[in-house]
Amino acid sequence: MSLVNLAHVCSHLQNASKARLGLTSIPVSKMHVKLALGLQREGFLSSVTLGGPAPPKPFLLQAQQDPEQLEVMAHKLAEEPWLAYPVGEKTKPPLGQEQVHEVHVPENPARRRLWLGLKYWQNEPVLRYMKLVSKPTRRIWLTSEDLGKITRTRESSYVKGLTHPGECMFVTTDRGVLEARECVERRVGGMALCRVW
Repeated sequence: MSLVNLAHVCSHLQNASKARLGLTSIPVSKMHVKLALGLQREGFLSSVTLGGPAPPKPFLLQAQQDPEQLEVMAHKLAEEPWLAYPVGEKTKPPLGQEQVHEVHVPENPARRRLWLGLKYWQNEPVLRYMKLVSKPTRRIWLTSEDLGKITRTRESSYVKGLTHPGECMFVTTDRGVLEARECVERRVGGMALCRVW
């Protein structure tokens, strides 16, 4: 596990959000994928897509329907609400018309990129700061008790507490990359990766 590459990813995401980019890419590794999915789960990213050097098509914009079509579906569901839930594999609900878009992923692993959609709220980036906790020269291992103190805004083993609103800290454990509060609930410890707010 290379923390040098993670430091590059942290600074890249922080700079991309300050530059108001809607979509950015990072190199693919197992740790980067787990961290990106954790960031999406916590609400810092809007989308995580595996692709190549070219950005993927904006499938969310293509999937939107006309307002007239939405009104027809709303009236139909008001009369027959059971149509919103699929009964079998062949029947599809009128609202859940999932469109599968083919994304070209190169066979060469060096050309694969992880495309991340950044989020903004009231013209401000949701992900403002992303800072590495463990360094390549000093890795910080935390127990679940240490993480409990950190989530309650207290300092523990050279790591300051989570004091900013909405601040998260990601920890790599034997169960994958988890947020610090999840680690406290599951009573697992691990190496502190980065903090985001």
